[in-house]
Amino acid sequence: MNREDIKKILPHRDNMLLLDDVEEKEGIAVGHYLVKGDEFFLNGHFPGNPIVPGVILCEILAQSCCILLADKMTDGVTPVYTGLNNVKFRNPVRPGDLIETRCSIKRAKHPFYFADGVVTVNGKVCVSAEFSFAITGV
Repeated sequence: MNREDIKKILPHRDNMLLLDDVEEKEGIAVGHYLVKGDEFFLNGHFPGNPIVPGVILCEILAQSCCILLADKMTDGVTPVYTGLNNVKFRNPVRPGDLIETRCSIKRAKHPFYFADGVVTVNGKVCVSAEFSFAITGV
């Protein structure tokens, strides 16, 4: 699905929608985002050596994972992080890099969902994490 399809599921907009495309493959959300270099989060992080902040990479993981819950992502609900565990940052992500995410839901007790995911660039792991989130009402 493309950005317009993603907007039908996620409430994120403008510069906080951090997926270009995503699809579900056998219970795994596989998403992509091309780091263009003009993103707000690169301003000042770091001048002359821009690196995507780790918190942004974690956000991309969460957005990708929410696609697996499309049936629960109805109008008036918002997915919010409730925890990040065992987060490992392995390689930097820079402008021009094509990020690929792979996420899966490990267990659920609505409204809480527990997942794990990995961010790679050119097959190299950049971030891996276990995380949880809740789908909340307005």
